[in-house]
Amino acid sequence: MSIPKPDIRVVIIVGPTGVGKTELALRIAEIWKGEIISADSMQVYRYMDIGTAKPSKAERAAIPYHLIDVVNPDEPFNASMYVNLARKAIETADGNKTFFVVGGTGLYIKALLGGIFSAPGADEGLREYYRHQLRDFGGEYLYRTLKDKDEKAAEAIMRSDTVRIIRALEVLELTGKSIFDQHQEHRFQDRPYNYLKIGLVMEREQLFERIERRAEGMIVRGFVEEVRWLMEHGYHEGLKSMQSLGYRHIARYLCDRGNLEEYLYLMKRDTRRYAKRQITWFKADREINSFHYDDLSSIIEKIKGFMA
Repeated sequence: MSIPKPDIRVVIIVGPTGVGKTELALRIAEIWKGEIISADSMQVYRYMDIGTAKPSKAERAAIPYHLIDVVNPDEPFNASMYVNLARKAIETADGNKTFFVVGGTGLYIKALLGGIFSAPGADEGLREYYRHQLRDFGGEYLYRTLKDKDEKAAEAIMRSDTVRIIRALEVLELTGKSIFDQHQEHRFQDRPYNYLKIGLVMEREQLFERIERRAEGMIVRGFVEEVRWLMEHGYHEGLKSMQSLGYRHIARYLCDRGNLEEYLYLMKRDTRRYAKRQITWFKADREINSFHYDDLSSIIEKIKGFMA
């Protein structure tokens, strides 16, 4: 466990995908000469740039960035690894730095600020049982199984994230309690930093329009070619990283040789659904100070008060 350092100031910027978190972080990090730590579960993967909306090389050169391009797409990465790397970046920095943690992966942020709760170890028998169900009946069946048994956990997990679905079913079977409830009971008491949470909000119709435009822009910038390159280099569609938003849609398009417009439609639809789940997650966090995404002056004033 990290040694608490409450004198370290950390500003957390959260919000749904497409709301403008990166743009805001770059502006305020420049004002405070700070460093940015990504809290995005996909930006940790090398070679996956367009579909994860990583900041450009120029942007990363202007502001020190952490937790981007950490592992290859076929290597494991989880919340525990994230916490270790993020805390190391924060606690080994020179001088009196301000860190801006930016992203939409709520679990990573929660774990960074409060640690990882102690869960039961893996039960290979149970896991193999659920893997057989996945192979025989498919991911949607497995997700419905979780939803029937543990609706709260199902709401917090993406339908395509079979690894987390199986883990949630495993924990429920081993402990008789929801993994979601166990996270809540833990309440992340390990609080190593002095932090401020800023949440960006946007009218839902406008957010969905931005999500659709961004998806279209990804295609224009070469998203199909990026996924084709990944697959040609052995990063197959069965990998956890390749089952993420956008990548699974384009990988399926390349395998099926279907109509790109159809897969783009599904990509937009699933991204909207993901944004809705993010909105629900962040609404439940009472520590978040919510601001309209373009209310820069109010956000700056809030951060000034935190820094004082």
